[in-house]
Amino acid sequence: MTKVLVATVKPFAEAAVNQIKTTFKEAGYVCSFFEKYESQDDLKKAVADAEALIIRSDKITEEIMNAAPKLKIVVRAGAGFDNVDLAAATARDIVVMNTPGQNSNAVAELVLGMLVFQARNHFNGKPGTELKGKKLGIQAYGHVGKNVARIAKGFGMDVFAYDPFVDRTAIEADGVTVYDNLKEMYKTCDYISLHIPATKHTIKSVNYDLLSSMKQGATLINTARKEVIHEDDLLKIFRDKTGFSYISDIAPDNREAIEKEFGNRCFFTPKKMGAQTAEANINAGVAAANQIIAFIEKRDTTFKVN
Repeated sequence: MTKVLVATVKPFAEAAVNQIKTTFKEAGYVCSFFEKYESQDDLKKAVADAEALIIRSDKITEEIMNAAPKLKIVVRAGAGFDNVDLAAATARDIVVMNTPGQNSNAVAELVLGMLVFQARNHFNGKPGTELKGKKLGIQAYGHVGKNVARIAKGFGMDVFAYDPFVDRTAIEADGVTVYDNLKEMYKTCDYISLHIPATKHTIKSVNYDLLSSMKQGATLINTARKEVIHEDDLLKIFRDKTGFSYISDIAPDNREAIEKEFGNRCFFTPKKMGAQTAEANINAGVAAANQIIAFIEKRDTTFKVN
């Protein structure tokens, strides 16, 4: 029987765990859970006999793969997959997949929740502003960006998007205005929401040049990846543009300095919260399980990313 390991420092919700177990049991697979482990060395030992692996934000390096000689497939329960060494996986003929779209509504709801929180001055009792009639720019119009647009329109916001990889007619069909120039969108909008992956082209791409073009009093929201922000430039823009705000569910390394100096102009959740809902847990976990079964039984590589 195929042996599956679910290795998660941040465990799935109990309901998700139960459904993942049921999915594999019905398929005749052996599934075990390795949760809240403390080190990569612990993970190396756990993967020794695994043929399939489900992870969340866990790092799967070449060293981990070398410790798993039977490993055939790794599925990241979520959209991002920069925590897996794709080159090493390809060299070992290990298939890597993600589960796109399964967490998208959860992340989108967090974006708008954080926007309300920031617009209302962290609910500190002082007058804030409303989102209705404000301009929201979405950088990358994938599953999450599309859901952000849907919810923002419900608030009465004017929604804009920049994504050179998505057909503009598909974006416009959602009632969203498309920008061909990213900097122009930054200049125009009251809020910018980031949904770009961390790649060699995007890491530190949100830099001083881009941020300095934002309107006075504008807010940047990041529920994507910490690495896309140029953190030295972020601190500089806080100092140079007095109305600038930054909110994120992935705190920058210089969080302490920013919070100390700029108070309510920033907000960071205690840990990454985008996919932290029971529904997203279940959707992504069960999707990962079904993708493993489809790959093992039918060689289905629909969501392969390497």
